[in-house]
Amino acid sequence: MPRNVQKDPEASLTWFLKDDVMRAGRVYYGKLIRARSTFITRQLIPYFCAIWGLPRRKESLVLSDDARVVLKVLRKEWELATPDLKQASGIKERARLTRAIDELQRTMKVVPGDVMYEPVFTYVWTLAEGRFPDELTARVSRADALREIARAYLRSAGMTVQGELSRVTGLSRPDSGRGNHQLVEEGFAERLATGVYRLASLSKESTDLDPPEQRRS
Repeated sequence: MPRNVQKDPEASLTWFLKDDVMRAGRVYYGKLIRARSTFITRQLIPYFCAIWGLPRRKESLVLSDDARVVLKVLRKEWELATPDLKQASGIKERARLTRAIDELQRTMKVVPGDVMYEPVFTYVWTLAEGRFPDELTARVSRADALREIARAYLRSAGMTVQGELSRVTGLSRPDSGRGNHQLVEEGFAERLATGVYRLASLSKESTDLDPPEQRRS
């Protein structure tokens, strides 16, 4: 890869693709899991919100002063580019503004809705609840959220080893275990060892493909 990948004509196509997906609003995009940029399919948004989302009644108790100021501005203006948000919020220090925006992303309050490259590179920030109103207002229990996040990962991966679900989704290991245990109880998965789970359907397929003499043994 070239040193300046974002300026390379071919490598930069990756960023343009990300921008198009983000603009379309067909998936959730923001710094969520371990403060890293994350894509979440719309079907899974309610479950991630049940784990990481912050109810409005708790904003004054959890959010920092800067984060609350930024959120108040966006609820009034709906969307603003970073320079305009800096001006409207009165937070002049770039590092402080970045921390406030990252905090709001981690609590699923604010997401980037667009990005501009001219005259300078900047994101346009908007309210997550405005972009995904149905998903973020759905009532989901924590237990259901853990189960469905684990189900989505196991359905795509087929098998998960110890610590893998936590590393990918940001769940704690105990929470990952709780989600997987529910899948075992309903017969969707089977537990092979501590922290190791496999789709139950894969075991059935493997048995069906075994030669008759091997099955008898």
